[in-house]
Amino acid sequence: MPSFDTTELLTGLNAEVQEILATTETVRSIDSATLNRQPALGKWSAAQIIEHLNSYNRYYLPEMEKALNVGKAANVKFARVFKAGWFGNYFTNMMLPKAGGKIANKMNAPKDHVPLPDLNAEKVIAEFINGQEKLLQLLQSAAKTDVGRLKVPISISRFIKLKLGDTFRFVIAHQQRHFVQLANTLDAVKGGSAKAVA
Repeated sequence: MPSFDTTELLTGLNAEVQEILATTETVRSIDSATLNRQPALGKWSAAQIIEHLNSYNRYYLPEMEKALNVGKAANVKFARVFKAGWFGNYFTNMMLPKAGGKIANKMNAPKDHVPLPDLNAEKVIAEFINGQEKLLQLLQSAAKTDVGRLKVPISISRFIKLKLGDTFRFVIAHQQRHFVQLANTLDAVKGGSAKAVA
């Protein structure tokens, strides 16, 4: 499994979240009707894609904070090197967009992460931005502990736990994957104008 300089890893993840936030601010300026328009029958709208990410944030952000609090209470010291776990590395690589923004390994979302069709797009985006700001705070806190020692149960089975460092990698890779989908969706419903948010 790959090893990372922890500071470089967290700095890189921070930059990726900042990039996602910047794109979200651009999406925020699009009218609600467009954000709720599905590109085809059975395909998610832009608002649904972001609501899907919100559903993951609702689970993972509190769980990551809980792990960080456990580490703080136990006085877990910073570790300079983070070694990815097998599961964490597998899930992260499965989620990451490939070269050129291609999405491989198409999969169905778990039932409790499937968004409703009619959403308040403004509210959905505001929640996502708040979640990303929380994620940045958690990354900052993670720079003071051992992200390889602290563990987070995954959303589909609390019996499987990922290292905190892998949880950050997975959550952010999952967001990057769906932001490729978001750009493609907006491109389809607006006839090419989504290139500005890709």
